[in-house]
Formats: sequence, C-alpha cells, structure tokens
Amino acid sequence: MLDLLNRPLRNLRLSVTDRCNLRCEYCMPEDDYVWLPREDVLQFEEISALVDVFIALGVDKVRLTGGEPLLRRDLPSLVRMLAVKPGLGDLALTTNGVLLADQIDALKSAGLGRVTVSLDTLRADRFLRLTRFDELSRVKDGIKAAKRAFGTLKIDSVVIRGVNDDELVDLVEYGKSVDAEVRFIEYMDVGGATRWSPDRVMSRQQILDVLTHRYGAIQQATDRSASAAGANSAAPADLFVLPDGTTFGIISSTTDPFCRTCDRSRLTADGMWFLCLYASQGIDLRAALRRGASVDELKAFCRLHLAPFKVPTAIEFRTDLPKSLVGKVLRRVLVEEDAAKLAGKTPQA
Repeated sequence: MLDLLNRPLRNLRLSVTDRCNLRCEYCMPEDDYVWLPREDVLQFEEISALVDVFIALGVDKVRLTGGEPLLRRDLPSLVRMLAVKPGLGDLALTTNGVLLADQIDALKSAGLGRVTVSLDTLRADRFLRLTRFDELSRVKDGIKAAKRAFGTLKIDSVVIRGVNDDELVDLVEYGKSVDAEVRFIEYMDVGGATRWSPDRVMSRQQILDVLTHRYGAIQQATDRSASAAGANSAAPADLFVLPDGTTFGIISSTTDPFCRTCDRSRLTADGMWFLCLYASQGIDLRAALRRGASVDELKAFCRLHLAPFKVPTAIEFRTDLPKSLVGKVLRRVLVEEDAAKLAGKTPQA
C-alpha cells in the first residue's frame, strides 16, 4: 500500500493498552488519567483480525507498544496469535522494562522476535524524578533478562537538555555491558510533552559532538535515506560506529525528520489508525470491525482513507521551531512543483 508520495506502510506500531506504570515527564506527566473503558479496548481477536488486514496491505513489521504493553493481561497469548501469521517478518516489543524480567521467557516462547527497552537515565534519583517511580533496579533486571533470552536488545534514550544530556557516555558504556545498541532520541513535542521547548532539545549534531569528544572520530554506518533505498523498511535511526566498533543510533526526529521516507503507522488500543505521530485525526477501524466488515472491506476502507492523511506532515510543517533547530527541514517541505506532480494520483495497493 503506497501513499501519494509512494511511501509504503510496512511498519505498524500496535498499542495494546493506553495504561502505563510510569509517569515520564515527556509522555504521561500528570498524576491521574482517565483510562479507556475496558469495552473500548480492542480484544486480542480483533487485533489479530486487523493485523491480517494490514499484512494483506503490505505490512510485514509489527511493534507492540502501549502505554506499557506488559500491563496488558496475558500478552504472550497475543504474541502467539501474531507470530504465526504468514507474511509477518518481524514482531517486536517496546517496553519500559519494569515488568520484563517476569514475562520475557513467556514472550520469547510465544514467538516474540526482539525487544527494545526505554531507559533515559542510569541514576536512581534522576529516574525517580523523571518517572515518579523508584523502579530503575527492576528495569535493569528486565534488560538483563532480555539479554539472556535474546542475546541482544536495543535501548531507547530520550535526551533532554539539562536533564540527562550528561549521561550520553554512561549510557553508551552501559549498552556495551549488556550487548545493547543504544539509540538516542531527540526530545519531541508529542504526546504529553507539556514541558517541551526548543531549548530543551539536544540535537543530533550536539549528541555526536559530545561522544566524539569522549571517544574520538565517529563513523556513520548507515543513514535513513540509504535504508529506505536498500531495505524493506526505512529505519528511523542513523547508525554510527565508535572507534572500538560499538554501534549506536540517533533518531533526529526534531532537527532532521524522516517524514519523506517514513513507512510507519500506528493503531491505538481502541482501534484508531493514525498515519503520523503528530496526527490529530485518526481513522476508526474498531467501529468498522465491530459492524462486521470483512477483511476485503477493511482493506478497501484503509485505502480509501489513506489519501487525505498520508502526505508530508508532522514536523516538516512545524513553523514554530527556530531556524537553529529546523536547519534543512524547511527546505524539505513539499513545494508547489512537487504538489503539481502529485495531482491526480491515487494510493496504490
């Protein structure tokens, strides 16, 4: 399934719950939330049916997310349902790691392919301030369990200036000790990032400068454009190699966004399909599914609603960002000539 700019939607981020057991300041910073009513949350059978639809439309990668996905009861049963689907080449999980140690073996046995753990700090006091819960030791236990079960994993770290930007080297070294590839993520203005401001963003180049000062010359191993041209999925991270061979990544979604090569969409726990992390409008697949729509009808429904939404959006049109942050982004915005070329085109299967 291709959109108006010939971007395939091969990668589905699938939320299995809106609930979380942490309160990270950039995601869920408030004390109390009104959670989705239980009846609004997709059942496993409904999730499985929608994944069949997306596979039929060309999706071959699914990542289970939340909230915190390990809060969803009996998650290994869903993993087992999805892992055996023909055409699904990659089934992954992103978790905060708090509950991972207790569930890792069941998830691996059910067919989970790989794990990413979110970890922004290695300091217990800072972890408590960032998340409001004293759970760093359990996260580290989960990381150790993931290493045992899978041999390797990824660690995602959101870098916030003045908060944890002094831990870049520490996180790299920790990644080495647990055979994990650390991926630094620029602070984004999404979700519950109520304290977001441009001056709190640590840019890709600034991250590289810090690590170069500590380790010496850093080589770029891959970039997103090369990934998009030569692989089945456009990876969001640029990969870099330290002099000792250690690989790490940077996801520069604020200062160098990857909208033009993005192949991701997300399905929320209540069945809303969003084609951009910044999107304010979604497509209600749950309603269609519960009305009894067939796989073919749902495929047609997705194609019909693809055209108005999957266009260059998100940060490419963020005119509120200062030029020092946006850099070349403004030159990547769709210009009139590009729009004219797209006139009359329709999405393809």
